[in-house]
Amino acid sequence: MNAAACNTIFSKTIDDYHLIDQVEAPMNNPFSSDSIEFLLYQKCWVDTVQWHLEDLVRDPAIDPDLGLALKRKIDASNQVRTDLVEQIDDYLLQESSTVPVLPTARINTESPAWAVDRLSILALKIYHMDLEVKRKEASSAHQQRCAAKLSVLIEQRTDLSLSIDQLLAAIRSGSVQMKVYRQMKMYNDVTLNPVLYQQKS
Repeated sequence: MNAAACNTIFSKTIDDYHLIDQVEAPMNNPFSSDSIEFLLYQKCWVDTVQWHLEDLVRDPAIDPDLGLALKRKIDASNQVRTDLVEQIDDYLLQESSTVPVLPTARINTESPAWAVDRLSILALKIYHMDLEVKRKEASSAHQQRCAAKLSVLIEQRTDLSLSIDQLLAAIRSGSVQMKVYRQMKMYNDVTLNPVLYQQKS
């Protein structure tokens, strides 16, 4: 895995979603279920659906019941996103398990998969900012502002891609020790969220 492969998969995923452009559309992951590509496609699909759920829930005229239902979908989606990031890290941890860790190895501030998570979100930002640049009914001032933002986003993707590749290379050489910490999110856990577990007592 490298950043270029991630970016290619993320672009494909986002394009595939927009063929139907509905949050309930089924995901047809084209990759083998035991591959890293499968996880990357699934991760970006979940991000893409959540992007559109976040748009829907911000409708100022939304029916409160629908708004609450969407908020719960977003909460569930966040848990799935976290689980997928951890599965990607598990894959990479297994891949590097035979690499001797150097005595001088450092520990990175984030795992590779959490950096890849940000790359997936950047792909979505780039896709949607590009739509704003090309939106015919928008003013030229709006298009110019969005074009400037798009340029920054593309630069961010270039820099983040390089950083991810450097991190993966350092892990594979043993100069960075890969460690994975579970997020241990508490709000969806009926044994850890007091609002939920107090209802059971």
